[in-house]
Amino acid sequence: MVKQLLLIEDDATIIDFMEVVLSKENYLLKVAKTGMEALTFLQTESFDLLLLDLGLPDIDGIDLLKIVRKRMTIPIIILSARTNELEKVKALDHGADDYVTKPFGTHELLARIRTSLRHSTNQVIESPTIKNKDLKIDFEKQLLYKLGKEVHLTKNEYRILKVLFENLGKVVTYNTLMTAVWGPYAGDSQILRVNMSNIRKKMEYNTLEPEYLTTEIGVGYRMKDYRE
Repeated sequence: MVKQLLLIEDDATIIDFMEVVLSKENYLLKVAKTGMEALTFLQTESFDLLLLDLGLPDIDGIDLLKIVRKRMTIPIIILSARTNELEKVKALDHGADDYVTKPFGTHELLARIRTSLRHSTNQVIESPTIKNKDLKIDFEKQLLYKLGKEVHLTKNEYRILKVLFENLGKVVTYNTLMTAVWGPYAGDSQILRVNMSNIRKKMEYNTLEPEYLTTEIGVGYRMKDYRE
């Protein structure tokens, strides 16, 4: 089934580039050049994913993100020239599924789109297990397997991995992980870093070149998605 995407962007160069790239991948693309135009489209049409620029002429992209997220669960990828880590964290904490910094490569963008669309589809079909390359997590038994062998995890290590597996391919912020594991009043993130270090030692083949867990510096962590 052909996927329809909504690009919310006022830069003509970016719009032209996106139209060429996405049409080659057989996506249908609609373009809104303002936040109000985007809201009008969202009220009258159905979309599978939003590509949202933060620097819109009529409304700040973060404010638009908040409005959209309150109304629907559609995947949202931020496209922005803002490289400040706090901006990335703010967008992700307010419900963005991913954040791509301009300028971006074609292959990276398409991979992020595929991941977000796949995650959206998988939310409908809930499964007690997820297999990701050599790893498999069993949510009912609360166990992780690597090449079929159980990986011993502490309760907190499992809770961290559960959140990351539920968001395969997406950046999960430090704050989201801390809250999910230690509650809304979690303090120093050092405890999270210690747990992530231990998880990598148990899960990765080479901790210096992690195959599964990547760090988005200043923002959070991403579990790479190897599913077909």
